[in-house]
Amino acid sequence: MSASRTPSVIFDLDGTLVDSEPHYFEAGRRTLAAYGVTDFRWEDHTRFIGIGTRETLTILRSEYGIDASVDELLAAKNRHYLELAGASAEAFPQMRRFVERLSAHGHPIAVASGSSRAAIEAVLSATGLDAQLSTYVSAEEVLQGKPEPDVFLEAARRLDVEPADCVVVEDAPPGAEAAHRAGMRCIAVPYVPATVDDPRFATAGLCFRGGQREFDADLAYAWLTGAPR
Repeated sequence: MSASRTPSVIFDLDGTLVDSEPHYFEAGRRTLAAYGVTDFRWEDHTRFIGIGTRETLTILRSEYGIDASVDELLAAKNRHYLELAGASAEAFPQMRRFVERLSAHGHPIAVASGSSRAAIEAVLSATGLDAQLSTYVSAEEVLQGKPEPDVFLEAARRLDVEPADCVVVEDAPPGAEAAHRAGMRCIAVPYVPATVDDPRFATAGLCFRGGQREFDADLAYAWLTGAPR
């Protein structure tokens, strides 16, 4: 990255900016229960953190032998999720601080998520982050979700910046892999403790191994800009 350029930052949404994974788990549990799957647990959900909703439902449909189409399942899960997240989504405090600092200093910023566009809009609105994050890309707007780099490359295109001048903030190994494949640096903030040593996080330039409880907006900004803390 050229030192003369202001780094752009692309955020994953769920588990990174906002603590929405419990909402996604509950939305998935309700969706599957409607089709006779009553034993879907949190541990089952964590397998899919960082993977797009459509890809997740495609796998679950096959594993559980559900007759409904992926589109039908997707519509149901999105409906449940919007009910849950739209009413109670909360941003991680240090992530909010990081976003506000980036915005105040003129860094181009965006969201690139495996969620639907409607879900992204609902969460950003509920948390008030839509004031700073007006550029966002959903998995439904690109050909392939993470770990493919499509959403990050599209976010860079919409920001009108080069991928090499972008830093991705991610909580999941597939997202870190996607950032690496996009030619972008990465700040990793693992959401699931068991994934901390996943080799895909090894490509991150900065990793907060303790996840959100360890994430520090000032430290992240100092690393991003190469400035003293």
